[in-house]
Amino acid sequence: MQALILAAGMGRRLGEFTANNTKCMLEVNGVRLIDRMLNQLFALDLSRIVIVVGYEGGNLMDYISRQYPGRDIVFVENPIYDKTNNIYSLWLAREYMASDDTLLLESDLIFEDSVLGAAMECDHRDCALVSKYEIWMDGTMVRIDDEDNIVNFIPKKAFKYSDTKFYYKTVNIYKFSREFIANHYLPFLEAYIRVLGENEYYEQVLRVITLIDNAGIKALPITGMHWYEIDDVQDLRIAETIFAEREDRLRKLQGSFGGYWRYAGLLDFCYLVNPYFPKARMIEEMKANFEPLLRDYPSGMGVNSLLAAKYFGVRHDYMVVGNGAAELIKSLMGCVEGGVGVIYPTFEEYPNRLSADRIVAYYPSNGDFSYTADDIVDFYSEKEIGSLLIVNPDNPSGNMIGREGLERLAVWAEERGVRLIVDESFVDFADEAAETTLLHNGVLEAHPTMCVMKSISKSYGVPGLRLGVLASADRSLIDFMRKDVGIWNINSFAEFYMQIYGKYEKDYVRSCEKFREERAIFERELREIPFLRVIPSQANYFLCEVLPPFTSYNLTLQLLERYSILIKDCTSKKGFPNNRHFIRIAIRNRKDDIQMFNALKGLIL
Repeated sequence: MQALILAAGMGRRLGEFTANNTKCMLEVNGVRLIDRMLNQLFALDLSRIVIVVGYEGGNLMDYISRQYPGRDIVFVENPIYDKTNNIYSLWLAREYMASDDTLLLESDLIFEDSVLGAAMECDHRDCALVSKYEIWMDGTMVRIDDEDNIVNFIPKKAFKYSDTKFYYKTVNIYKFSREFIANHYLPFLEAYIRVLGENEYYEQVLRVITLIDNAGIKALPITGMHWYEIDDVQDLRIAETIFAEREDRLRKLQGSFGGYWRYAGLLDFCYLVNPYFPKARMIEEMKANFEPLLRDYPSGMGVNSLLAAKYFGVRHDYMVVGNGAAELIKSLMGCVEGGVGVIYPTFEEYPNRLSADRIVAYYPSNGDFSYTADDIVDFYSEKEIGSLLIVNPDNPSGNMIGREGLERLAVWAEERGVRLIVDESFVDFADEAAETTLLHNGVLEAHPTMCVMKSISKSYGVPGLRLGVLASADRSLIDFMRKDVGIWNINSFAEFYMQIYGKYEKDYVRSCEKFREERAIFERELREIPFLRVIPSQANYFLCEVLPPFTSYNLTLQLLERYSILIKDCTSKKGFPNNRHFIRIAIRNRKDDIQMFNALKGLIL
């Protein structure tokens, strides 16, 4: 068995990273792709390694020769790499291919050691390594039957998104017997080049063989094993995360602040969304209108404030719409004056927008970080503040002040000339949601300097749309913020979502009811875990104190490493005692929550 590596490509999509070197010279976490691949191949019982070079081939050959003296490595040069595709590179190496069984690889791959082990141990002499289709995958796909026979290769032009549930992505690692190469592949390769030219891909030949010749190429699914193909800068960043050491992987995932759909198998218990909304029917309606929403401009702030007002049943001149609540928080905190009362621990997007000397902090003096309206009034009555922030329910504690308490706070704030800011992004999950929300014209008008923030992303399960609203009867504030944000600050998809929401409002109400049922079940389960102290919550997450033998960091790390589950380690959040450890666990659907519960049970010593 020999290995053949295709490394002639220019890697144009990587821009500056491949300006003076070929793709396989890229470093992923300090190790070049070619070094990683060669060392993995050296661990196998191979007769030799053949590398087809092209772009910056001299540099690559010099580097490998210096780095691995005495190794049986043969180079084949493709002098017209800029005018051909990999079919020609393979053709140039045909004499080597015909002489031995061959492990064929592309040089822009990174994969764990077990991938090559699976290929070598596979009972089938001719096989293609494949992985079940995921949203991030691009390139050649295959369809396989119940016996893992490849029945068709699907090139990019024939790709259908409606068929993705049947697709497997080729990993671009193949194991071919000498007989298959000599009797099937090379004859078809020669004919294909003669008829269609050299600017093609070698998978096209495999597609033809599959369609007209009974060559018996098998698929070897490696779903669950880590691998990645690096074509652009984003691929490089993702690969660095996937193949980082466990501490670095956690740090990089936490530092990406989302985008976890790119990481196959990762279960996100960190970010907070409604797991039961929107329903399939609403998603279907949005899909059906995808093209006009993509091609047309969204409406401006005037129209979108009308839609948001209809959404929540308040006057349109009391409403400003944001590209997520984060945009509105930035605008709001940029215009408030004086000291700002902040209750810790909290959602730090607000205090992060302020200088430290403007924050007047209150720390609850109990183990559950709970507080009442009276606690707040008592503390701030002797403090000089211009605004008071109440996140209700609070994040991460889940503490909640009821409607009566909020009304008392609002009256107190009005009397003191304090602007009350209430963020009720999680209020719809509360047991008394309908009675607690302040998004009513009468309430806003009774307290004209109060403003109410709400993140649509969190409650309504659409974080990808980036939607948030702020409501206030203070029209000067609303006018300022409408001008402060961009006129087209939300896109057409977010606008259309607000437009059609009314048809699905009953579904939303039911989703919140279902969520509250799930929260009660999940809380009982979490309380069975001996190393967690679960703090009661009215939101869609639980703050838990982590008890020995774990720390919050160690528990977060083990859940990621052993179960691909990501949770929020609260160590970095302000307001927690230095000698105690806390995590925040999102509440998801029953299937995911069971998976989390079982993972936690699996860590019980």
